[in-house]
Amino acid sequence: MTIEKKLKELKQRVDLAEQGGGKERIQKRHEDGRLTARERIRLLLDSGSFQEMDQLVVHNSHSFGMDKQRIYGDGVVTGYGTIEGRTVFIFAQDFTVFGGSLSAANAAKICKIMDLAMKVGAPLIGLNDSGGARIQEGVESLGGYADIFLRNTLASGVIPQISAIMGPCAGGAVYSPAITDFVIMTRGISNMFITGPDVIKAVTHEDVSMEELGGADTHASISGVAHFAAENEEQSFAIVRELLSFIPDNNMEDPPEKETSDPPERSSEELNDIVPDDPNLPYDTRRIIREVMDDRYFFEVHEHFARNIVVGFARLDGKSVGVVANQPDHLAGVLDIDSSDKAARFVRFCDAFNIPLITFEDVPGFLPGVAQEHGGIIRHGAKLLYAFAEATVPKITIITRKSYGGAYCVMASKHIRADINYAFPTAEIAVMGPEGAVNIVYRRELQNAEDPEAVRKEKVAEFREKFANPFIACEKGFVDEIIEPRQTRMKLVAALRMLENKRDSNPPKKHGNIPL
Repeated sequence: MTIEKKLKELKQRVDLAEQGGGKERIQKRHEDGRLTARERIRLLLDSGSFQEMDQLVVHNSHSFGMDKQRIYGDGVVTGYGTIEGRTVFIFAQDFTVFGGSLSAANAAKICKIMDLAMKVGAPLIGLNDSGGARIQEGVESLGGYADIFLRNTLASGVIPQISAIMGPCAGGAVYSPAITDFVIMTRGISNMFITGPDVIKAVTHEDVSMEELGGADTHASISGVAHFAAENEEQSFAIVRELLSFIPDNNMEDPPEKETSDPPERSSEELNDIVPDDPNLPYDTRRIIREVMDDRYFFEVHEHFARNIVVGFARLDGKSVGVVANQPDHLAGVLDIDSSDKAARFVRFCDAFNIPLITFEDVPGFLPGVAQEHGGIIRHGAKLLYAFAEATVPKITIITRKSYGGAYCVMASKHIRADINYAFPTAEIAVMGPEGAVNIVYRRELQNAEDPEAVRKEKVAEFREKFANPFIACEKGFVDEIIEPRQTRMKLVAALRMLENKRDSNPPKKHGNIPL
């Protein structure tokens, strides 16, 4: 009888916990077109796999003015489950309970599963939907944030961390997602900002809406904080699942492989025609990427930010690879502050989680201008150089067209430990473009010429013939092979197979000092 009585009491408490902030607040969520924390977890994880932890935790009884409002779960649902059979740890903030605000008990729940994720080596997923720190708990809530930040930092590069922003995320709360590897926002329902519109208006007199200040499109295209902008919650979860399909559970494992019926020796005649004969004409580098990869599929990351460079995941011969490619279709594919940051972060993620890097290079150099120089293009460009040089995973580079100046060095050149470097016959490898080189080398001759324009055209053609080609680099061993574009897939597959057991390392050290 005692057991039955206790089980009945347990069921009552569990039922209360699953109701969160109550039926009325749950109904309000549904009326607003939003899911509850538990509904989100069920939608994301494999059916029936979720194992909840700390379901009956309540906040501290001494919280100011809240001694009679103790709700089981305390505003966050935590536990573990599976996605495609792989174990993941998850927390989902419950907005129906005190607006999902973070308390000391709430933070302790999150920290517990973060510690477990680290112990067993499994990905961590955070579903963020919170009004911020719980004011009634004062410094305890702030301490809870710091406890989470520490674990985000220690877990970085050890287990994958993915943050889905499912509602408000303001003030100190934004720093946990910012440390994680990928941030997914949902249009119309998620916001991120340090300071809200009302405070900004009072302090700076700027009038801005929440969506303009910190909505999904703002962070996906302008700030670069968000890697993905989803149309709805279902798409957001689909992105999480897709991401996990390319990355390993932890830094000691290899990425998952996937069977493909796409022949490794497949050639593509279309590749011979994608790069225009005119070196100044744009083209979409994603056409090359898709033609080369398994089943012509490419999962782009950070699609709307710094569009002059493209990064994302694909598969070659069934194996996961990270792709970095200059985009001639936007700003001619130059490297600037934002594109350097975007690519550097992606390169370091791939290196941390044993994902080989494939680089498609067509870069005329770094973007010139006062704004770029004053904004620190030197420092930011050095981040990408540092990331490629530091990376020890297999690195294969294909120069499709332009490779000029310092950008040649930065974009995974042989000199910074790229393993295999290919070039299309259309590749132009030089200190600078023919036009700029001629203006410098033949300056006096042009000044004294009767027809400077005719001389310039002649010299440009001569320079392009002699220097703006891949042959000199190939003679020096800086390019391993000049390949016909249609053979790119088979060449990459062969190189990747050869590099499967690659061993490389960096000098022993606590950590490097990347130019942040």
